[in-house]
Amino acid sequence: LPMSYTRRHLLQGSLAGGATGVLAGLAQGEDVSGVKAIRKKPRGIIFCVSDGMSQGVLSMTEAFSNQVRGKGTSWWELLAGGEAVLGLMDTASSSSMVTDSAAASSAWSSGKRVPNGQINFDQKGRRLESIGETLEKERVRLGLVSTASITHATPAGFASSVLKRGQEDAIATQYLNRVDVILGGGSRFFDPKTRRDKKDLFGSFAREKYDVVQSRVGLLKSKSRKILGTFAPGYIPYTIDRDQNKEMQKVVPTLAEMSEAALSRFLDDDASFLLQIEGARIDHAAHKNDIGAILHEQMAFDDAVAKVLAMTGGRDDILVVLTSDHGNANPGLNGTGAGYRQTDESFSKIAKIRGSAEFFLQRWQQIKTKSTGDLGKLMEAIYGFKPSSQELEALMDRCAGKQVTEWSNQLSNPVGLLGQIVGNVTGVGWTGICHTSDPTQLTSIGPGAGEFSGLVRNDSVRDRLLRILL
Repeated sequence: LPMSYTRRHLLQGSLAGGATGVLAGLAQGEDVSGVKAIRKKPRGIIFCVSDGMSQGVLSMTEAFSNQVRGKGTSWWELLAGGEAVLGLMDTASSSSMVTDSAAASSAWSSGKRVPNGQINFDQKGRRLESIGETLEKERVRLGLVSTASITHATPAGFASSVLKRGQEDAIATQYLNRVDVILGGGSRFFDPKTRRDKKDLFGSFAREKYDVVQSRVGLLKSKSRKILGTFAPGYIPYTIDRDQNKEMQKVVPTLAEMSEAALSRFLDDDASFLLQIEGARIDHAAHKNDIGAILHEQMAFDDAVAKVLAMTGGRDDILVVLTSDHGNANPGLNGTGAGYRQTDESFSKIAKIRGSAEFFLQRWQQIKTKSTGDLGKLMEAIYGFKPSSQELEALMDRCAGKQVTEWSNQLSNPVGLLGQIVGNVTGVGWTGICHTSDPTQLTSIGPGAGEFSGLVRNDSVRDRLLRILL
């Protein structure tokens, strides 16, 4: 494992020679030579969320990244290196074994499990205090970064309380002066032209000395301590689509760029902080059974993780936590060919994909004279192969609203069928198009990482974060 990713490296500013083991123990609050160690509190926590990441996404992204980029992933390297603390997250909500993002983030934030669809309101309709409100009282700074609208469920859970997760206008209002760094999509929830109440939240934030930016150039130029950056009306475009569009690349920053901009504002300051970084569109791609989009989104998330680790390397005062709020559709790579010998070819086939399922279906709707021939040409252009005539007929019928033979109700829809057709070539299968109940990966490195070992209930995260920070 490269030293930049180890706790040893995190402490290297104060380590020398034989003192390495002793000081590493001190930094973790461990017993050294029978004496209880005393360490200062970590100044900051970076809580990174790969939204909707099932276990298979992590391993497939490692293999895919090695093949298409010639390097592995930072998260995988942490898992393999022996320095990070490993655990699992128990993800249930109060209303179901299968959580949604609103309930998951609320559990982390409030310390209580709430019903799906609600943000920091319990099953009796009682308002709960978000971790952002608590930190505001303690003068601990808060930052939110997401590739969804920045008022979407996961970031919203750390800084707002609403009865329905769709109340994004209200969520945006609650961020003012509670969240210092706000970067993602969702400009329509701040813009008076698109807000239901016509309030000019851009103006409100600017008056409170936030730098308000809406382009990649604006983000890279900004030096303000507080910033509101929104780079799309709704979600940030999928990475796989952004990579095919040079104009989009000029306007929309990557998750790594947003993360660097956010973290620099905290590292250059003496105040304590909590920064949440969300790769949101991993979840969206899983809902669409979209293997091309999900692997590119997970690589983009991992690039942000690599940036965080590089920026915090050599420090002994920052904790980095990587996890997911829930699984989604449980994608997995199946063995293909005699003796599974063709399995490794799957990723070269995935590498040929040139757009998201969302982009593909939009393009198909734009074609006026629809035929299986037209559909086959579009599949070749975007997915790099032409399906069989039976597959094309079934997909065309389902896109037109006709019923087709499919015994799984979860997959009897256009994206479910498309995912199966692509899976016939790539070997990747999906269990459905919905969230799943399985526990998620939990990986931590830095002072306080021991709080996140073993099986961790999502509603215990708040207390663990506050014990570390306060």
